[in-house]
Amino acid sequence: MNRKARSGNGKVETLQPEALELVAARFRILAEPLRLRILQQLHEGEKNVSELTAILQTTQPNVSKHLRLLQDAGFVGRRQTGNTVYCFIADSSVFDLCNLVCTGLEARLASHAELLRSPGRRGR
Repeated sequence: MNRKARSGNGKVETLQPEALELVAARFRILAEPLRLRILQQLHEGEKNVSELTAILQTTQPNVSKHLRLLQDAGFVGRRQTGNTVYCFIADSSVFDLCNLVCTGLEARLASHAELLRSPGRRGR
């Protein structure tokens, strides 16, 4: 794997192995579909665990476990009002990354679809 990353000014920087481990850890957090679904729901506005449990149709312990991981990674924050804890997006840059990935997937899928429509493939 290329061990370089672009900085904010477009310059390519070499990352140390320790930095690559930190980057990989953040990607591992985002590699779980339920966590992405939680982030998607919180992007619409803060919600409590009960609301997320109902929307995502899963169990409260499952939602709490994934929220804790997202919070530890810095993606999600929480605030308490009385006995209710509300979760919110703490690092919105995660959506920039998701948009970048989705744009790449869209281009790749469009390319594959075009290959399937090509004249050489018809009639096989």
